Amino acid sequence: METGTDFTRVFDLLPYQAKRFPQSRAALAFHDGVWRPFSTGQLQQLADAVSSWLINTGVNHGDRVAVVPKLGSPQWLAVDFGCQQIGAIVVPLHPTANTTDMEFILQETAACCCITADETLVEKVKYTHVDTVPFVHHLGSFEPLHSAVAVHESLPDRKARVTPDDVAAIMYTSGTSGTPKGAVLTHGNIVASIKSVLTLLPLEPGDRVLSFLPCSHIFERVVCYSYLALGVSVYFSASLEGLAGDFRSVRPLFCTAVPRTLEKMFDYLEELRESSSFFKRWIIGWAMNLASKYKDKAGIGYQFQLTLARWLILYRWRRSLGGKIKYMIVGAAALRPEIARLFSAAGILTLSGYGMTEASPFISTNRTQPGLNKFGTVGIPVPGVDVRIDAQGEDGSGEILVRGPNIMSGYYKRPELTAEVKTPDGWLRTGDVGKMIEYRFLAITDRKKDIFKTSTGKYVAPQAVQNQLNSSPFIAQSLIIGFNRPFVTAIIVPHFQLLMSWCEQHSIHWTSPPYMVHNIKVVQKYQEEIDRINRFLESHERVKGFILSEEEWTVEGRELTTSFKPVRSNLMEKHLVQIEKLYEA
Repeated sequence: METGTDFTRVFDLLPYQAKRFPQSRAALAFHDGVWRPFSTGQLQQLADAVSSWLINTGVNHGDRVAVVPKLGSPQWLAVDFGCQQIGAIVVPLHPTANTTDMEFILQETAACCCITADETLVEKVKYTHVDTVPFVHHLGSFEPLHSAVAVHESLPDRKARVTPDDVAAIMYTSGTSGTPKGAVLTHGNIVASIKSVLTLLPLEPGDRVLSFLPCSHIFERVVCYSYLALGVSVYFSASLEGLAGDFRSVRPLFCTAVPRTLEKMFDYLEELRESSSFFKRWIIGWAMNLASKYKDKAGIGYQFQLTLARWLILYRWRRSLGGKIKYMIVGAAALRPEIARLFSAAGILTLSGYGMTEASPFISTNRTQPGLNKFGTVGIPVPGVDVRIDAQGEDGSGEILVRGPNIMSGYYKRPELTAEVKTPDGWLRTGDVGKMIEYRFLAITDRKKDIFKTSTGKYVAPQAVQNQLNSSPFIAQSLIIGFNRPFVTAIIVPHFQLLMSWCEQHSIHWTSPPYMVHNIKVVQKYQEEIDRINRFLESHERVKGFILSEEEWTVEGRELTTSFKPVRSNLMEKHLVQIEKLYEA
């Protein structure tokens, strides 16, 4: 379908949709047991009401408005567009952020007000004691969303003043360094990113999509903008706890996801296999092994076996997601290829993509067309974005640099950080190490700053080793250690549910994780897993010692970033004593 070129600012998307394909069910929220639809016109009315309320409260062009959403909703779309329409700059804060980070962001941006998802988050923001935020509201009591507000007479002029070069949002990202830094994104940056993927999304007006990722992240935020540009019906999940029911009731064609979501679904199948009878365990194992070899083109023999596996096992999995879903795009972190193959074999083509907050965010993605998807890569650069590999090594890998109209203008109030990542000729240094495969598919091998050298002088790319470890169904999370050390070790988070099933099958009394991680037989089981994985690693990469963590890493515990990447410094500090014992002579 024609993408159109008649929106230049993000909030132009609503009139654009109204003109091209007005929807009676543009966005839907689950309320009182039913999906409540909002038409294109209703979303515009809500956005205008928010704009008018902000004008009445004294918010001016260029003022920063902090928002603390959870999941997306039609109301959050209205708040977002309502701020943008008067030239205000949206500053999203992650609801899982600690109060120290919240306080830092609110102070640095001098936010004039804050709107949160609920009363609990109001109290969290107030706890920061930031005097520069004169008032904080939560969505449920946000007056314009529940009562008519007359459109302010200055609103048309305020809209007209906003240009594509104006800042639309300051998106804070901490990365694994832990220090928040705000990527300044203009309307032009975000619009360029939206238009770069419109022809790549397999969607038509009226198709159903399900949104369940936090809209404080740039990925889901811009995906939802793209949905509006395409005229699909966006169903917003109210909570992750009800996600399974949402899939069944909505029966979406498409959704975006992060690897952790798919890993949990994958884990469910592993748990089912471990807890089943011998015959059923064999059938599930056979189907999963067959699916792990899935590719677009295969011989007649494989296709026959796949048809049987789908009928016996894999399609049941797809039916649990509504039965109509055909595509998923996964971003934010690396997805293990075997999981992407498994979902694709089940009839849900799962495509890995790559982006950064600083790139608004799209850089590359695999495609739905035959021959344009390669498992284990993050796909082909999106239209309008240039990618090159800097200082390539013998294997063709080097730092990934990107350039295009989607690249941020810089970090807010951080010219020194901006100078570190942006070259004079406009290239953004991503900090990721990768290489091109078959001349067009981008593969990411690691983070530049995470690659370390052992005391023996050998370089280790931890992401590759961690991916091997995480391929074990018994390992949920891992972190590789070895900088200036004689050999490589690891911190491992067991898949506790699967471990419990294994213990029951082997007559090992289960108590609780803090005790089980020290159980001799459990430790022996993980040593066997490590030994098996080590056979696939180079000698200097092999894990020669490990620590079993008694609890899963979380964003709230500051062990993970908001995009679910391990925070190395915090994890090493937490396990410092155990790490030192691993290296004792």
